[in-house]
Amino acid sequence: MKSAALKNLADWPADVATARGVQERLRAQVLQTPLPNPPRRIAGVDVGFEEAGRVTRAAVVVLDFPALTVCEQQIARLPTRFPYIPGYLSFRETPTVLTALAQLRAQPDLLLCDGHGIAHPRRFGIACHLGVLLDIPSIGVAKKKLVGVYAREPVNKGDWVALRDKTDTIGAVLRSKDKVKPLFISPGHRISLEQAIEYVLACTTRYRLPEATRLADKLSKANGSLE
Repeated sequence: MKSAALKNLADWPADVATARGVQERLRAQVLQTPLPNPPRRIAGVDVGFEEAGRVTRAAVVVLDFPALTVCEQQIARLPTRFPYIPGYLSFRETPTVLTALAQLRAQPDLLLCDGHGIAHPRRFGIACHLGVLLDIPSIGVAKKKLVGVYAREPVNKGDWVALRDKTDTIGAVLRSKDKVKPLFISPGHRISLEQAIEYVLACTTRYRLPEATRLADKLSKANGSLE
């Protein structure tokens, strides 16, 4: 899989003001449209850090869907080029994620990202950023809330409640496993909220995280593997 988005990394933002401008410009390209066909290949992406944060390690694990068997995995390492600033996660992680995705033999049909989609102060989290740059349907699967409020925590596996910011519904608080903390699900690009919830649950087995991002998280750790 070759990514045209990699050509723009030389001009990657290095400061918050420039990064914010990119978010505000690209968020107009985010589409919340239903996925027309069921995906056959679902990729999970996650990022870890090595050498006290100086090196970013991105992992991508591709699963056949709906069997959820691993069909491909890739790792990329690049020097970390943006500081950790809440709300600007994608500028720290996306360059290395794009590099890992470019190493795949074929483009996946859907990305599950460890992070947020539109459940973001400027409606442009990492799932939106990757989805727009690659023009791939994407979902944000976050472990913690970044913005928004919700009425209550869902109780049973599969239950969810709306995550809202003022008058906007920006995602869902989803109980993916009984007796564990919920996940914060939001559309990234070219998928509806209802489908985002559907596919996250379809990829979730006996763990809190869907298999795609759970395995990517495992692979993103220093010296991590899927063995």
